[in-house]
Amino acid sequence: MLNLRVSSKKQAKIKLALQGCAGSGKTYSALLLAYGLCNDWTKIAIIDSENGSADLYAHLGAYNVLSLSDNFTPETYIQAIEVCEGAGMEVIIIDSISQCWDNLLEYHAGLQGNSFTNWQKVTPRINAFMQKVLQSGSHVICTMRCKQDYVLSEKNGKMIPEKVGLKAVMRDGIDYEFTIVFDINMKHQTIASKDRTNLFIGKPDFTITPATGQIILDWCNDGVNLEMIRSKIKSSKTIEELTAIYHQFPEWYQQLTSDFMQKKEVLMDKQNQPTINYTPNYIRYGNNAVAASQS
Repeated sequence: MLNLRVSSKKQAKIKLALQGCAGSGKTYSALLLAYGLCNDWTKIAIIDSENGSADLYAHLGAYNVLSLSDNFTPETYIQAIEVCEGAGMEVIIIDSISQCWDNLLEYHAGLQGNSFTNWQKVTPRINAFMQKVLQSGSHVICTMRCKQDYVLSEKNGKMIPEKVGLKAVMRDGIDYEFTIVFDINMKHQTIASKDRTNLFIGKPDFTITPATGQIILDWCNDGVNLEMIRSKIKSSKTIEELTAIYHQFPEWYQQLTSDFMQKKEVLMDKQNQPTINYTPNYIRYGNNAVAASQS
């Protein structure tokens, strides 16, 4: 059944991507963002596939590192995310997801048969990985390497080569999956190439700091959350009121199914209880009706 509902912003966990060339500062920027999101280094985990680069910034704080060594399959990334979630990490940095795509391209190249139809063996795996990222109960920051090239730029009257990023090493259209995509250049300056929060789009280049993460956190916390809806369910007094709440927040169906069902049973039981309507017989008792009704 299709139902219209009034739009409402719900509280969310940010799913963000940082893309740039090698040396642009993706890992460092991701850590600063993460700290701004939770204000606690011990609640940050970085899934490291960049040859130990995560440990280069240990002076920042006691964040957690999970190294993938040389196993970069989507299934390994999914398992790593689950380990971080199980440890209660509030922010998960995946540095980087480009290795996952490289692994799948290598796997695809080694398959026998038709190259086009062989993508049927690859696409579900990368989709499963991205769904794990998007459905995580933690904030997730993904870094992506960019293919790079050199262009000639004029500086002090001379033409010098400058490294620039071209395209992220990842599946085409991957930026559609994220709420924010930050592009970082070789001067460590950042610009938002995609921003569904409207916090950074159209703004001049800036340097990422923990304050950037705090701004994003404020946006994430602005809206309806699970506990707010759970409170509405508990306070509902009729089946009609409960049904209205159910249709108002369809995106929360999965998380709140048991709450809705339990409250429905309580309201149904209350509705089915027999009621006793006692009316004193004023004709029989006359002026003593009140006294008789109390006896």
